[in-house]
Formats: sequence, C-alpha cells, structure tokens
Amino acid sequence: MRHGCKVNHLSRTHAHRVAMLSNMATSLIMHKRVETTLAKAKALRVYVEPLINRSKEDSMHNRRMVFSYLHSKEAVNELFREVSQKIANRPGGYTRILKTGIRKGDNAEMCIIELVDYNENMLKEPKTKKAKSTRRGRGSRRTEEAVAATETVETATAEAPAPEAVATEVPAAE
Repeated sequence: MRHGCKVNHLSRTHAHRVAMLSNMATSLIMHKRVETTLAKAKALRVYVEPLINRSKEDSMHNRRMVFSYLHSKEAVNELFREVSQKIANRPGGYTRILKTGIRKGDNAEMCIIELVDYNENMLKEPKTKKAKSTRRGRGSRRTEEAVAATETVETATAEAPAPEAVATEVPAAE
C-alpha cells in the first residue's frame, strides 16, 4: 500500500536513486537540457529546483550544500556563475518539461527537461505573421494573378507610343 509515500522510487534502491538524480542534475546544469522519461524528469525537477534556488545567493555555505548533492565542481561553478545570473529575478519554475512521445522499446513516455532561460527557440520574439487570405477555390488565385498581369500590360501600353503611330510617321518623314 502506498499510504502517504510522496517519493517516486523509480524501481531503484535509495542509493541508486540518489546517484542517478545527482548525475542527471549535473547533466542538466552542464548541458541545459536532458532527454529522459517523464517519471524521471518529474523526480529530477523536485531534486534540482531547490539547488538552483540556492545558487541565487553565492556563499560558501550554499556552494558546499549544492556540492553535497551534485558531487561535481564543474557543475557547481557553472550553476553559481552562469545559471544563477540568468535566473536571478525569477521567483521559481526554473525547469520546463516538454513531452516528446513514447519510446518504441518499452512504451515509456519520453520528455525533455530543460532550464527555462536557455531555450533559444522559445526566447525569440514571435514574428508578426501576415494574415492568411482565405482560399475560396482553385481559380481565385489565378484570376487575381491575371487581373494583376492585365493591369501591368495596360499601364505599359499607355506609356509607350502605339506601333501604328510610329509606322505612319516614318513614311511621312521620307
């Protein structure tokens, strides 16, 4: 029975689960995104968000606390130097989980967990899209092109002299 067990054990022993989450958190901090299963991503979010929150205040105590979870000097330096600068004014929600489908082998639900401020595609400002014209049929576009073509032909003929006028002027001059 489950009765109040709040931790997803992920079919692992405690030591294995802690080591796996530590490695995944290190990979997330170093690479800014990790592809994994949905259950692991949800467990990783609970594990890594308090660590990111600690990085807002750069003190020796906070660095040692984070190091006790990550066991990687490079990840701790990356977190306190670069990641903390980007999330300084964010009150929470430092990670984003994007579902990508199911894994073919075991039908596990896959996803990408990433740091929110590092996704360049989502940080771009959306381009203003042209309003789509409704397509009413196959001939409507052709008739618009034909009307535009006849208008250009009419303006070109109005500007150029008529060929008969040129032909009549030449014999008169001889």
